[in-house]
Amino acid sequence: MKSKKSKSGNHFTVKQTIAGLSNPQKKYNMKHIAIYFLLAGTLFLGACEGDLDQFPHAETTAADVYADASNYKAVLGKLYVSFVINGQERGGGNADLSSNSGQDYMRCYFNLQQCGTDEVASTWLEGDLVGNLSYLSWDANDPWVADMYYRIYYNITLANEFIRNAGDEQIAKFTDSEQEEIRQYRAEARFMRALAYYHAMDLYRNIPFVTEADPVGAYAPPRYTAAEVFDYIESELMDIENDLLSVGQQEYGRATRGAAWALLAKMYLNAEVYTSTAHYTECITYCNKILTEGYALESDFKKLFNADNHLRTNEIIFPLPVDAAHTVSWGSTTYMVCGSVSNTSDFQKPEDYGVVSGWGMFRVRGELPALYADTDGRNLFFTEGQTQYLDEIDNQSYGYFMSKWSNLNDAGEAASNTVDGGVNTDFPLFRLADVHLMLAESVLRGGEGSSRATALDLINQLRVRAFGEQYESDGRLSDAELTLNLILDERARELSWECTRRTDLIRYNRFTTADYVWQWKGGVVDGKAVDSKYNYYPIPTSDLTANPNLSNDEY
Repeated sequence: MKSKKSKSGNHFTVKQTIAGLSNPQKKYNMKHIAIYFLLAGTLFLGACEGDLDQFPHAETTAADVYADASNYKAVLGKLYVSFVINGQERGGGNADLSSNSGQDYMRCYFNLQQCGTDEVASTWLEGDLVGNLSYLSWDANDPWVADMYYRIYYNITLANEFIRNAGDEQIAKFTDSEQEEIRQYRAEARFMRALAYYHAMDLYRNIPFVTEADPVGAYAPPRYTAAEVFDYIESELMDIENDLLSVGQQEYGRATRGAAWALLAKMYLNAEVYTSTAHYTECITYCNKILTEGYALESDFKKLFNADNHLRTNEIIFPLPVDAAHTVSWGSTTYMVCGSVSNTSDFQKPEDYGVVSGWGMFRVRGELPALYADTDGRNLFFTEGQTQYLDEIDNQSYGYFMSKWSNLNDAGEAASNTVDGGVNTDFPLFRLADVHLMLAESVLRGGEGSSRATALDLINQLRVRAFGEQYESDGRLSDAELTLNLILDERARELSWECTRRTDLIRYNRFTTADYVWQWKGGVVDGKAVDSKYNYYPIPTSDLTANPNLSNDEY
């Protein structure tokens, strides 16, 4: 975790999460921590044609590490940082997994959520192997589809092993205060597992399912439908919401009850996609909980995405911390910030974004900037020397660069040397603005528990921030303008590059259909509809071979 303070003033750093990293009296180090999980968690993944054949030879066992109550927080830290870094050493060295490219969780998640949409155009189609993602033409052998799948189940495995060793019976040997603390950790581990399962359900739909109650070793987990996974996540989050701390009580970067509510709201918003049953009233219920939890919109939109965004706990409900000293990542926000700065432009300057040099990998497709008014403060694109639309998708001169994210601190200075340590910018996985938008959409879709007037006010609050002095003339919405189409566009304007676009377009039935096309959708310059099977990703071929319970119905 990042060495940053929460409202309570506490720290939760990677040095605290890994026992023995700098203390020679401690028995365990970073590599050992990974071993504990893998000893008990290879499950079916270890049989996938060697892709995840990471079972180590070590004398240290889970029984050793969980013998000491002080080690539980160290292991909990691994659950968190595994969403950002992909190994045991600085920058992901000593990788957890060796499947395909071995990329980290958030680099995979960004690509699967963004690359096929109107929000991203990749220059490096072949070098980064994102051509099939960009054109909505992947199959069960796609390396990014497989890497995301294995990262998700690696994280689930970590959580299962922690929870298995944090039951009341297992911790009865510790003091009352130690038991109380570990129960708190256990609730957080269950949240992190629920988050990983939500991503698995959203991306792959019908998936293998395994918990701490299942056997360890040679075991083929059953296939759960998306509806069954939905029910499980719902029950888990409801069961732990009162065990999680509020934002003012919890250390920065750790799960709060607000995070659990935000995940429930997001899942309910998309429930018809997963279960064929609407849950818009439930979405409103949990949005209302968040709105009364003490969060408030940050007044400066751009500060939500700079290197000091750890200070925005007023709006950011749950971040994935990235730190140039403690959680160095070449994926996550480093991938986004450096990737959206040109390495060929005579106009765009890397230092304006706090980076040493640009990677030149990402621009946006022309349909995205077309959604913004000139006076909208969220209209953050670099346009000089660039065309809006893309006659060629892999030519850096075509398409605007996204300038929303940076590695600059509040003083306008570079927060880190991006060549050595990546960026210092956290990824806001859940934030209050999304809650405003989710509640408004749920009201318009027939959910109960709020009103159209409240929905309009919540959207206008976002536009007050976005338009500033131009709000009355350019930004204020009337009731007649509040439509579902408006909310979809507003979500793009507010949440671009925050890994929501694919899910949003699917919910609106516009991701694969002809109802909305954008340049290079389907691999043609003017865009076209594609097969509806691309509304989800397939289980990788290697896992279909390893587990006879699994299948890809449409692939």
